[in-house]
Amino acid sequence: MVSHNPNESKGFRTGYIAIVGRPNVGKSTLLNHLVQQKISITSRKAQTTRHRIHGILTDPRSQFIFVDTPGFQMQYKNRMNTAMNKVVSQSLQDVDVVLFVIEALQFSEQDQVVLNLLPEGTPVILIVNKIDKLSDKNRLLPFLDEMDNRFNFEAIIPLCAINQMEMSNVVDAIRPYLPENPPFYDPSEITDRSAGFIAAELVREKLFRLIGDEIPYSTSVVVDQFTETDKLITIYATILIDKSRQKAIVIGKNGEKLKLIASQARKEMEQLFNNKVFLQVWVKVRSGWADDVSVLKRLGHE
Repeated sequence: MVSHNPNESKGFRTGYIAIVGRPNVGKSTLLNHLVQQKISITSRKAQTTRHRIHGILTDPRSQFIFVDTPGFQMQYKNRMNTAMNKVVSQSLQDVDVVLFVIEALQFSEQDQVVLNLLPEGTPVILIVNKIDKLSDKNRLLPFLDEMDNRFNFEAIIPLCAINQMEMSNVVDAIRPYLPENPPFYDPSEITDRSAGFIAAELVREKLFRLIGDEIPYSTSVVVDQFTETDKLITIYATILIDKSRQKAIVIGKNGEKLKLIASQARKEMEQLFNNKVFLQVWVKVRSGWADDVSVLKRLGHE
């Protein structure tokens, strides 16, 4: 870890940390490992994260409020992506620290676009992710030197986001830059998002993971009903697709694909919510929903 951290002062610290980077560099996986719980969905499909999601980690000395942002989108042009890029820009104005995530040995034009967005005066820590995928580790040090010369990073941390032991390096690098504040959230909380929101995201994750490239980017999930008792959570959800021909792909032969999506999502919900879950999922065609203001508001896009 290359670090330029100041000396820590005494007192409890609480602050906001934005996790930013181009699509598919591992931001959501990093967040999930930092808070030691799955609150942000992941898949091989770029731009899986669409909302600003807060993950909360509290230890005896500090409370870290991580903001997982969508990857800054340059490819797709619609109202949804405009709203997502707005979320990235706004998030950067409201945080105490920025974690800028890139892939090891890769720094593209898209990475530079995100780097140019970073506000002056806000400490930036560079996370060089996916070092476990390098075939030649000797190339890493020259790359780290190159990045250190490119921008005044407070620290540069090579990381494998699936390695929980390395998360302590990230936490220790962030802590000195958090302002002295009491906790903003109860120490038991790990996210500010509702259970209904997380349920919809888990269905969408399984949709992307099980169907992959066959399903288009313009697909989303709405939770129509979420009710909870001590013994059962009942969830009714709708998968929104853009074109009628996609419906058969999502449902699958004899409904098997949709059943598998719902089954895998339900199992993960039961683990996360620590309760039995009844989940019913439908598929609905809504052409042009990614440009429909009313639908986007319902999905939580500003």
